[in-house]
Amino acid sequence: MITGGKGGGNTLTGLNFEREKDILDLLSKTPGYSVEGHIISYNEKEVARSYRKNSLYKFLESQGVHHSEIFSKKLLPDEALYVIVNNTMFILEIKFQKVAGSVDEKLQTCDFKKKQYQRLFAPLNYEVEYIYILSDWFNRPEYKDVLTYINSVGCQYYFGYLPLQKLGLPIPK
Repeated sequence: MITGGKGGGNTLTGLNFEREKDILDLLSKTPGYSVEGHIISYNEKEVARSYRKNSLYKFLESQGVHHSEIFSKKLLPDEALYVIVNNTMFILEIKFQKVAGSVDEKLQTCDFKKKQYQRLFAPLNYEVEYIYILSDWFNRPEYKDVLTYINSVGCQYYFGYLPLQKLGLPIPK
């Protein structure tokens, strides 16, 4: 394990992405959680909302936020998860790879993207966190520098796992 990275862990306290890469499917299989459309509930109480790719911009438009007035090009997140209790939009990028490729350089863009999302969500007064969920491929010595960089600019990464507590979501009993 690389310092600052997280992985493995107990599937009762987080989401294990090793077999599946869809956060809504993972949540719907987690005790106490249910998913209906983009609404995520725990014990029948809404706790979060999910927005993928262009659905994020439909939501923003409904709130009077027009991305074209804030920046010049849309960013399309794998998952944008708004957690109500902490008023935070978590931008989740899921990068699973088994060979070297273009994802290597994409990991170096988190600082720029996080700042763009912060500008985008400022009118709604939302906090923004940017998190990579990475396959074990990235837990190799040649990624040490980029993983250190990710942490140094206030972004985060986890290996195949995302702790619910990190998001502020309830942990099943």
